[in-house]
Amino acid sequence: MSENHNIVVNNNAGKFRSDLTSTELDQISLSGAQRYKGVVLFLVSSVIAVFIFFTTITIGDQSQIVFGHIFNFFVDLFGNFGLWMLLVVMVGNLLLHVWALYLQKGGDDKSLVQFYAEEKPVHTLMYVVGTFYMTVYTLHATTGFVGHDVFVGPGTGGTVIAFIVLPVGWIILTGAVFMPFLLNFGLLELVGTLLEPIMRPVFKLPGKGALNAVASIFCAATVAVLITSRLYRQGVYTDRETAILATSFCTVSIGFTYLVVDTAGLSHFFVHIYITAMIVAFILAAIMIRIPPLSRKKSAYADGRIQTDEERKTDAKFDSKTFVRSFDRTFKRAYTADNVVVSIKDNVISALKIIPQVLTLISAVGISALIVAEYTPVFQWLGVVFQPLISMLQIPDAAAIAPSMIVGLAEMFLPVLLIAGQVDVIAEQARFFVTTVSLVQIIFFAETASVMLAAKIPISVKELVICFFERTLIAMPLVALATHLIV
Repeated sequence: MSENHNIVVNNNAGKFRSDLTSTELDQISLSGAQRYKGVVLFLVSSVIAVFIFFTTITIGDQSQIVFGHIFNFFVDLFGNFGLWMLLVVMVGNLLLHVWALYLQKGGDDKSLVQFYAEEKPVHTLMYVVGTFYMTVYTLHATTGFVGHDVFVGPGTGGTVIAFIVLPVGWIILTGAVFMPFLLNFGLLELVGTLLEPIMRPVFKLPGKGALNAVASIFCAATVAVLITSRLYRQGVYTDRETAILATSFCTVSIGFTYLVVDTAGLSHFFVHIYITAMIVAFILAAIMIRIPPLSRKKSAYADGRIQTDEERKTDAKFDSKTFVRSFDRTFKRAYTADNVVVSIKDNVISALKIIPQVLTLISAVGISALIVAEYTPVFQWLGVVFQPLISMLQIPDAAAIAPSMIVGLAEMFLPVLLIAGQVDVIAEQARFFVTTVSLVQIIFFAETASVMLAAKIPISVKELVICFFERTLIAMPLVALATHLIV
């Protein structure tokens, strides 16, 4: 049976599909001129991607990656007007959601009804709550209206909206513009083919998943989640692979890690904590993929197609042709990719579709979680469960740091903030332990978990909570061992 029929869209014009699998790329051949074009596209796009996502520069007193400078520029440019922009987006999303879900039930042929078809009454509740929080905070920040501290205080809305919701909106849009250079023109193919023999046996993941970890380290967890979601929609990852990548590799960026470590009074241990967190995170990823709920996820792609044994075994071992094959696929991917303008346009349209849901969910879930953490003893009560284990691991000040083990479910900065005011009292070992554990928990509803849900990552709220507790319990003895060896 000829495979070319599946690959060539218009053989006379020499055009190929832009969504070819790695196996399909191996089955096509390029002329010298076509390969040259592929090489140029790969090199130019890779230089742009590396510069935007992985290059740190200093502008004024801010030293961060170029991507960070770009989205922060827009946050600063629009200032308080940006709050009103987001409020309009959230109100619009709520109204359209209600219209599509409740007022036009019979209109299945309408695109708007189809867009909201998978949403349920719980989304309605979240949209109402998130829009309410955003309204109160926006009025408080821009008019004479005085919002209640429960909603606008620095420990609740002041954190979520000012430091998460506003930046995430511009992160998604900025990422939509520059992500094609990272994903569509061969760099992903190069990384994926070279690292497949490591990623597949250890993490049961395609080598392309390594790019998620790198994007997290240099950019932001939100970017890594969006990369994962986009590649899932493109049929690169299965349900299981997508869930493990989102919950295990979308880690805190290196810049934010330093802020967390410094807040705990441990800046002199930054390198030790960061390396420990990365090692523990990779160990956790290897374990989590092999236990429920992630092990029970389907090995099926977004379109329902089941992953075959051949797809899992292809490139799973290094051989003499791995290096050559990786570059061959890379140049073919670059050549067969859609025009960069088309790619950016498609990305921006997709981003504009998810921004309202993402930001409203972050507002609703994030602020609600922080209200519970700030104004109720719930996390204090739940933290008591961890105290015996911390004592057994011989970490000092177990009673003082026990609540920090659970409060990270709401916001990853909270564990350190709980002990920040007691830096002179709580032992250095205890602070090292809390800080490192918080960095590897990854799942927190003020941002990453909400983005996963809004971006339609194939994982439920219940599964996210289970994964959080599993990661925490497995990480604790590993981090305790490192704590005793280092501090």
